[in-house]
Amino acid sequence: MAPVLPPLNWFRAFEAAARNLSFTAAADEIGMTQSAVSQQVKSLEMRLGVLLFDRKARGLALTDHGRRLLPQVDTALATLTGATAAFAADQASDHLTVSASISVIQWVIAPRLPEFTERHPDVVLRLIGAVWPDEFTQTAADVEIRFGSRKQAGSDAELLGTDKLVALKSPALAGDFERLPLIEAVGTSDGWKPWALAAGMSPRPPGLLVDSYGPALQMAIHGNGVCLVHEHLAISPRKQNLIEPAHAASLTANENYYLSIKSKTEAAVAFRNWIVGSVGAG
Repeated sequence: MAPVLPPLNWFRAFEAAARNLSFTAAADEIGMTQSAVSQQVKSLEMRLGVLLFDRKARGLALTDHGRRLLPQVDTALATLTGATAAFAADQASDHLTVSASISVIQWVIAPRLPEFTERHPDVVLRLIGAVWPDEFTQTAADVEIRFGSRKQAGSDAELLGTDKLVALKSPALAGDFERLPLIEAVGTSDGWKPWALAAGMSPRPPGLLVDSYGPALQMAIHGNGVCLVHEHLAISPRKQNLIEPAHAASLTANENYYLSIKSKTEAAVAFRNWIVGSVGAG
């Protein structure tokens, strides 16, 4: 049986931190929070059973293990980058390519896509899941929907949906809110602690951690606890009665979903108008 590899994101976080010798600089480069980069590097260290960095007051220093691992990770990432770039170069010119986070593809685009297809039957849509900034660059997408801060999104991007995080649970999950397990999406500067403070409640630790809002919503739908996600991600599952509010309080998010049009084609503008109007209409 083949050994189970650590997640690629852990290696990406390690490589960026090793090159910058700073979790903060690495976070700015790859579009994550400093705490998320630090946590992913720590997870990689725990999986490998060695320390990759010496944490010092003025920054980071690679350990012998880190120096040994870095060139191998560099080579592997370069190979993957070259392989995916070759596919992007072969993209047909009449296709509309949309790069977005998996959460948006799963919970915002997919439930509404039949409507867009019916309106624009001649458009061949290509959806690409992307998280890292260089992934968006390599796809050369016509439309991008990025997750991050306003600064990271850029001046040409517009907020998709709202900036509100809401608490949601399965209708089958009963009990007092204070006793229900919490599901938290790591990798953002928002979470249950600032939500609790905004709601005037005492913070309590989550019982389940996932890597993004999409899986958090999926876990909540299956009754694993209460998730805290952007409210527009839950529009479709709420209409299907798969999820319901667990508490009335909401939190203004620091990181949101931003849409930008990279090629002013008729299809790209049509997709933008459709998705913005669809999300806005609920």
